Amino acid sequence: MSPIPTAGPRLEFCTDPGEFLAAAGDHLAADPVVSTVVTTNAHRLVSQRADGVTQPHRDWWLVVRDGSGTVVGAGMRTAPYAPYPPFLLPMPDAAAVALAHALHERGEEALAVNGALPAAELCAAETARLGGGRVEVDRHTRLHELGELVWPAPVPGGLRVATEDDVDLVAEWFGAFMDDADEQAGRPRGVSAHEMPDRAEMVRRLRAGWLWFWVDETGRPVHLTGAQPPSFGVARLGPVYTPPAQRGRGWASSAVAAVSARIRAGGARVCLYTDQANPTSNKIYAALGYRPVVDMANLVIVLT
Repeated sequence: MSPIPTAGPRLEFCTDPGEFLAAAGDHLAADPVVSTVVTTNAHRLVSQRADGVTQPHRDWWLVVRDGSGTVVGAGMRTAPYAPYPPFLLPMPDAAAVALAHALHERGEEALAVNGALPAAELCAAETARLGGGRVEVDRHTRLHELGELVWPAPVPGGLRVATEDDVDLVAEWFGAFMDDADEQAGRPRGVSAHEMPDRAEMVRRLRAGWLWFWVDETGRPVHLTGAQPPSFGVARLGPVYTPPAQRGRGWASSAVAAVSARIRAGGARVCLYTDQANPTSNKIYAALGYRPVVDMANLVIVLT
């Protein structure tokens, strides 16, 4: 781990997710819902490293400490798609600005910043100022946690765990989910395609048993709901996709409720992200008992 000296908060970069978790684990575990994206990725990559999978050299993990050495923030840069945006968790304002300076001094180009507000906004704004550009919002997201589960009206069929034999359909629906999310949020279809997991990651998730179909009374898949395994006691749902011809029949609400209940029964809390520009999904999740926790954003830096 390499510390970056600052006048205020201290930034420490490391390339080993295990080292990162050892340093920041207590801080992350104190608010595991807000930390879910970072902790899920860290634990997944620790497991993959144990299996001999190597990370790209560009990847890093960030620990933010105050003057007393207490961890007060965290982040990562592990996105597998260009422009490889850093993802920031809540941190002091000064740390978010200092991160922009640290990346600039390292010669590390950052053309996007994602994560919790206001940290992501502050880092992106300073990055744009240093590089001579402007910040544009790609999307506003909102993290929700399930409170008291409200069961929807029953519908025919039930859950079935997706298997490796279903990889082609799962991959097709992952892609369609991203395209539809773009369209429903007023973006061109295909904008989010770069975020789609590759086939190896699809197979890994299927083998782990964290993807489910809702099947109708004939056994035909009509909906897909996925989840990430719990990290510090919190599991995150996604994707949630129903093909257009099957919408309006209650499949999504029933599947999300059933998957959420299964996760709860296993002793974990449940959370999910929504695109704030998608009123349909926000309405569905609110009706099931999901409540907002924190707003986040995906920000793009346009050089001028």
